Amino acid sequence: MTGGWRPMRAADLPAVVAIADEVHGVFTEPLAVYAERLALYPDGCRIFEAESAVAGFLVTHPWHRDAAPKIGAMLGALPAGTASYYLHDIALLPAARGTGAGAAAMAFVLEQAAAADCDETMLVAVHGADSYWSAQGFDYAEPGRDGPYGPGSHLMRRTL
Repeated sequence: MTGGWRPMRAADLPAVVAIADEVHGVFTEPLAVYAERLALYPDGCRIFEAESAVAGFLVTHPWHRDAAPKIGAMLGALPAGTASYYLHDIALLPAARGTGAGAAAMAFVLEQAAAADCDETMLVAVHGADSYWSAQGFDYAEPGRDGPYGPGSHLMRRTL
């Protein structure tokens, strides 16, 4: 298989939304949200290509500690001087799974967090992905409580 991670471009956004719709279901977001994240923090946005087709994406950025943006919410701006780096979204189509894309994405997130001078990475796990994120070194921010997206979601963090 050929491909890998590359910087996201505005022309990729329709594919990002299509992948999010397929992978995330009710937790998907409109194109405007992804466009804003790309405009606010392009260094944290990546596309995974497999066989010259978009097969996944990653959206990350600095954010407030202990708070996840609401689904579909526009941010307006990113906070200055935060010590937390937010993995806003990652989605991989079946063609990208098992290729090492997830491990490469996690390495990228950790590098970006360090470059942004953050001391933790956080995310919201959905659809049972909390077990995957636990295996990646993330802990539950509030064990036993529903996360910010309701039942079945979990705010998780990993100290760097």
